[in-house]
Amino acid sequence: MSTRFFSDEEIERLRSWPAELGRDELIRYFTLGSDDRAWLERSARGQGNRLGLAVQLCTLPWLGFVPDEVPAAPRAAVNRLAVQLGVGLVELAGYGAREQTRTEHLRLVTERLGWRLARDAEWKDLEEFLAARAMEHDAPSVLFRLVCEYCAGARIIRPGVVPLMRAVATARERATAETFLLLEPLLGAQRREELDALLVAGGDLRISRLAWLHRGATTASPMAIRAELDKLRFLRGLDAHTLDLSMLPEARRRRLAGIGRRSTNQALARRDGDKRYPVLLATVAECAVEVLDEVIGMFDQALSGVENRAKRKLDDLLAQRARESEDRLNLLEEILAVATDVDVPDAEVGPRLRRGIGLERLRTARRDPADRLPRDHGHLAMVESSFTYLREFVPHVIRAVSFEAAVDARPLLEAVEVLAELYARGGRKVPEGAPTEFVPSRWRGYLDQAATSGNTTAYRHYWELATLLGLRDALRSGDVWVPGSRRFADPTTFLLPARRWEALRGEYCALVGAPQEVDEALENAGEQLHAALGELEPLLAAGDGPVRLTERGELVVNRLSAEAVPDEVERLRGQLLALLPRPQLTELLIEVDRWADWSEQLTHAGGKTHRQPQLRRNLYAAILAQACNFGVTAMSEASGISEETLRWTTEWYLREDTLRAANAAIVNHHHRLPLASVWGAGTMSSSDGQRFPMRGKSLTARAMSRYFVNEGVATYTHVSDQHSTFGTKVIPVTDREAVYVLDEILGNATDLPITEHATDTAGQTLTVFALFALTGFTLSPRIRDLGGITLHRLGTRKQVVGGFPHAGTLLTGTIDTALIRSQWDEMLRLAASLKYGHATASLVVSKLHASSRRSALAQALVEYGKLQRTIYALRYLADEAYRRRITRQLNKGESLHSLRRDLFFAHDGTMRRRHQEQQTEQALCLSLVTNAIITWNTAYRPLRTLEAEG
Repeated sequence: MSTRFFSDEEIERLRSWPAELGRDELIRYFTLGSDDRAWLERSARGQGNRLGLAVQLCTLPWLGFVPDEVPAAPRAAVNRLAVQLGVGLVELAGYGAREQTRTEHLRLVTERLGWRLARDAEWKDLEEFLAARAMEHDAPSVLFRLVCEYCAGARIIRPGVVPLMRAVATARERATAETFLLLEPLLGAQRREELDALLVAGGDLRISRLAWLHRGATTASPMAIRAELDKLRFLRGLDAHTLDLSMLPEARRRRLAGIGRRSTNQALARRDGDKRYPVLLATVAECAVEVLDEVIGMFDQALSGVENRAKRKLDDLLAQRARESEDRLNLLEEILAVATDVDVPDAEVGPRLRRGIGLERLRTARRDPADRLPRDHGHLAMVESSFTYLREFVPHVIRAVSFEAAVDARPLLEAVEVLAELYARGGRKVPEGAPTEFVPSRWRGYLDQAATSGNTTAYRHYWELATLLGLRDALRSGDVWVPGSRRFADPTTFLLPARRWEALRGEYCALVGAPQEVDEALENAGEQLHAALGELEPLLAAGDGPVRLTERGELVVNRLSAEAVPDEVERLRGQLLALLPRPQLTELLIEVDRWADWSEQLTHAGGKTHRQPQLRRNLYAAILAQACNFGVTAMSEASGISEETLRWTTEWYLREDTLRAANAAIVNHHHRLPLASVWGAGTMSSSDGQRFPMRGKSLTARAMSRYFVNEGVATYTHVSDQHSTFGTKVIPVTDREAVYVLDEILGNATDLPITEHATDTAGQTLTVFALFALTGFTLSPRIRDLGGITLHRLGTRKQVVGGFPHAGTLLTGTIDTALIRSQWDEMLRLAASLKYGHATASLVVSKLHASSRRSALAQALVEYGKLQRTIYALRYLADEAYRRRITRQLNKGESLHSLRRDLFFAHDGTMRRRHQEQQTEQALCLSLVTNAIITWNTAYRPLRTLEAEG
């Protein structure tokens, strides 16, 4: 058992004084009270001993231990204590020459502060704590940090680094053994054989079953869908979908599955059974969920692809009909010219038309009454032309997947069951009494016409299409769900359980500043609305400002003028740029790592603790290969590091969780730099999508002719007002950005105290406005054509216009406060579910947006969002400084887009990684390098040089 997971240098660093002491820490820990000074006077003789004792007194609560070399304490701390005690700094130089003095002083400090040494009882508690945490966290460095925090909380002096490393190693071994004991009841002889067989290559696949399971699809074609269904059937043959691993913490299940995904067959086969079988169990259980979600997602994508292609064909057809209609209008003008001419006898009208216009032209222009377009202009008929294509995969999906539904969607679920039976027995005719009430009104004409004409084949096709498209939409909205799925689960599971919510309600409302009572919430909102109207009223009354009303009562908002930059500032900018060094990108990464220690966050997925001396070099190369889009082959040729080494480093160290932690370390260091606070306090952020063309096929890629020749993907990044990127997510370019805007804010793991967020028009909806307010944040978007949106009022129009004759006229809509009152507690419960991480915001928001029949909760959120958006809009219109602040923040995001585009230059800036997990890792590498550049530019402060030169 290896017990040394820190290098000698790291051990020495952990034993010694920290390299930095923040101002807040200096004030908090190194301030002496009058009673402290009196105690020091009584407890130590001589100025040097009093100062040394004071250092120990203040250091123990700060670090949890006192380094042996007390005289090496940070100079700022010693100086602050010396001033308070009225002694000189030099008095500390000889302190601790007698080890007995330092030890006795530490005993006095522990008695005064109520701390204690780690003896047998304390070690036993400490080991039990570690054993419990080791089931959740396997990284030794994380466990070491947690045990240090535990000691500080329990007021136990932190033991030595080496004994603690031994305790951590023991806890990890205990966790491994405990994992096997918990899973052993699931590991019968047959299951062990089946799991071992996953590692054997051969047969038709020519690869192992485990590698086959991890080979994800790249396109939603019928063949690819059937291939994923083969995996689903295989996993169900192993009963993977019924495995209950809830006895293990989620973090350990995720870690075990990660090892299974990354390890080679040979590496897993060499492991002992007590380590191999838990990995394989967790892997197949996770695969069962992932493959099921993949099948449903591909079903949605393939069906939507057919619908979109039909829509494009329909657009072409409608354009052709429009051109024909233009010809008919011209013909009508000619006919009317003859028919309305009083000089033409009635008997001559017909013959003149036939001779002048021509009978053939008249016949051609005449449209058959049966050729009239249905309510959807023929869209469903266009989809029906791809019916054969749909039959290549739809029956297989319907047969393999089980569905459940809410009460309102029961007719649709019954139709799906009827359709599954038709597929099973090869039936051609829809049985009498098959449900049709779920069919939208725009499609009912198809069914009625087919039924009237007795065309059972057409009826079957249209009914089947309506069922499939209705199923897709219901899966998106959550009206229908799939047992065993994660992305398409029962929406009620996204909410905190009722009993837990009862216990958390008061705490949550205090956390976000939301009233528990709806009357108080509406009263507060009414006061904000009244105040915002009061700020806007005099501007509109003046009638000549950048925001004004026309004579017709229309709102006009002038564009903001560009802020003038004085010539002196431009000259200063040039001087600053000239003073900045021009490092190589590799040098920059190394230097920022030396400051922020971000590479320590890149831990081995399997818990490997020993770090080779050249690992940091390999990490830098692997990150740059992704961030600059070289790929490992080109990076290997450029760096001299073997391609195999770079691939291994990328696979085991560059994961989403470790890259997010590394980014957070850089952002946190940047946040502490003095110059960063000049740009902002870290309280405001913005988000925006950046699009990259895609080379090859990918399930996340979508066609968008405005941006790509073929297909592309988007990265959605969150940027602070200090220019740092604290959130990165890969999304399909066709998805609305508002779905994802809350994810990174609620999941913010940095020290940035974000309270306000700016977006462009695509980043906001009424639902998002409501959720921002309910989770304690402020949404400040820049909405295109703000003057054209509907603003809403509380109370009657007479009351609002009477108090604000100009601004009040803008509030043309009303808010359903009764609906908000009835759903207030559920709205808070949903917001708390997102805030506490019980559900992912993007998943919930996407379902709320997708629902065609909005639930009462969804409608209440929209009503509350109307109120919040109206308050925002009035503030935005009244306050030019507010508008400029939002614009400046969005411009910071745009400038970082340019930097990322410059970095991601190889292969013409096209994304080449084909799976979303790989794309996310590459996007995070790009964000990491971007953050490193921002941090380096901030840390090198040429302003000081200019100031020194006068």
